[in-house]
Amino acid sequence: MSRERDPYRIPRAGWEIAPMAGLASIDLNGNRGTLTGGEFVGESTVGGMLVFAIYQALLTGLRTEAMRKRGEIDRRTQVQAIVASVWETTKQGAAVSAVFSVVLLVFPWLGFPLSLIGVVGLGKASIDLAYAFWDGLSEEQRSDLHSAAFDAGVNLNHLLGGVALSRQSA
Repeated sequence: MSRERDPYRIPRAGWEIAPMAGLASIDLNGNRGTLTGGEFVGESTVGGMLVFAIYQALLTGLRTEAMRKRGEIDRRTQVQAIVASVWETTKQGAAVSAVFSVVLLVFPWLGFPLSLIGVVGLGKASIDLAYAFWDGLSEEQRSDLHSAAFDAGVNLNHLLGGVALSRQSA
């Protein structure tokens, strides 16, 4: 997995989150899991949309926070960017979740393999969020993290794929 190094590009939620979105379901009417076919598709679609929206909001919020701290955008522009990216991703999430929910309705045994693939996808999503978080830190915060990690015996350069600052030995 390569890291997107463009600090001006807003990352998009992709296939890494799709399996978990396909498995997400929100009980909209409070019947505690007694589902009909249409209800299952609807609740799974809404759950998937929510997963896509939350993931995209985190990605966009962390990346635009870095841009805001550098003075490239203001808070209002940041909020507009988050809302716009979440809206676009939620539409994509609705389509993906609807397809997955229909497939799971017809082939319920696919839930287990989908959950295994989802764990791998969540791993990539976690890495993407960690990179977006790292990009949002100031140089002082990065230096403090490096010092704390060095004291704990952790090499951040290894964890962050060489983008971390190396600590100068005294």
